[in-house]
Amino acid sequence: MSVISRNVKVTTMLLVSAGIAAGCGGNGGEKAAAVVEKKEPFEMSLYAAGVSVKEFDDRFRKTLEAKFPHITFKYRTNQPGATITEFVAQGDIPDLIRTDIPTLKTLYTDLGIAYDLRDMVKKYKYDLTRFNPVFTQEIIDVMGTGVMYGLPVPPYFPQVMYYNKDLFDKFGVAYPKDGMTLDETYELAKKMSRADGGTVYRGFSANTMAFLRDNPFSHPILDPKTDALADQERWKSLFTTLKRFYDIPNNAIGKTVAEENNAFAKGNVAMQINQHSVYLIIPPEVNWDLVSAPLIAGAPKMMGQRGPAYWSITNQSKHKDEAFQVIMEMLSDEIQMQDSKNGIPTTLASREIMAALGKDHPVYSKKNMKSLTLYPPIAATPKRQSGLVDVALGTQQNTMSGQFQKFAMNQMDLNSVIREADELIKKEVQKEKEKKGVK
Repeated sequence: MSVISRNVKVTTMLLVSAGIAAGCGGNGGEKAAAVVEKKEPFEMSLYAAGVSVKEFDDRFRKTLEAKFPHITFKYRTNQPGATITEFVAQGDIPDLIRTDIPTLKTLYTDLGIAYDLRDMVKKYKYDLTRFNPVFTQEIIDVMGTGVMYGLPVPPYFPQVMYYNKDLFDKFGVAYPKDGMTLDETYELAKKMSRADGGTVYRGFSANTMAFLRDNPFSHPILDPKTDALADQERWKSLFTTLKRFYDIPNNAIGKTVAEENNAFAKGNVAMQINQHSVYLIIPPEVNWDLVSAPLIAGAPKMMGQRGPAYWSITNQSKHKDEAFQVIMEMLSDEIQMQDSKNGIPTTLASREIMAALGKDHPVYSKKNMKSLTLYPPIAATPKRQSGLVDVALGTQQNTMSGQFQKFAMNQMDLNSVIREADELIKKEVQKEKEKKGVK
């Protein structure tokens, strides 16, 4: 058990006097006996969209059932007709929910189930410094009011660049390296974009949604202070920086955002900037490795990243103390070390746990996993000032990736596409104002 876990462990033993010495003159008596306090059994409900029952069982269930034998854990994930919105409408509200930043507003706070963890953190003297501060600060900043709606659970999703070793071997070009710049990547993409034997081989692709949203400038989409697109000139620069790759002959962007995001898996793309994710499926026939995401001129030497999810307690839970204890156990050093060995990037600041990334995984153990920690993760984008109406990050990111798709396909010029993005963002702000009755 970790130092943190020991510090916050709830004592379950009750010392009871078992008798009084009879007779006199040191004849002894019955010793004090330790009696385990019986805890009333109950069911704790957990909900996590996008996380299978198998994943929950593999990562958490055995440890939780051993630690909390009086609790029956009922775990649910999203299914047709069984989403968190529907559960809340039915009054079937879980005790614990796995939230994330893009949907924190629409699927947590707006549903009236949010609970501030600050009192629990104080009560259990829980050490938040064990986490990488980038992740705890994001959840604190997201609502602009200082509340803390969750604790960061792995994985988070660092940006890296995948490359197809077979294609580089086929054309006799040296593999990409850690620490490359985007300009160097562009020159490499030109070499690798070609038609050969009736097949078009693309030199470069990107998960455009992630590239734009998790940009290495930490530049926001919705301006933190005004109801408009943040710094349009910066967005123009990001759009043109990425579009030049799609202007390379034989490297046209996919027809949809989803098609482009999944292009590397087809086997005819030499390089792709994407997130490292245990959920990313690359077919075994693609002989790949990875390097650090290319650095953009003028940006900090830091790694763009999509932050983690968070374990959150619902305001309606009747078992908030136990729920917080369960969260602490799921985020323990022991569980996060095993997560890391299985290729799941830790949310902790522990160098030892970070260094173990992928060591036990049949695929990642053979890959250049140190590329994920070459640069520190950049801080999350600035959030809206307190009192301003916000728009769900999921809506914002879809807007910008959709606008970039139009630009990359030459359907709109740069000024028009950015101006339209601004208009769309403003419309979303207005929708939120109307929902809340704000003028």
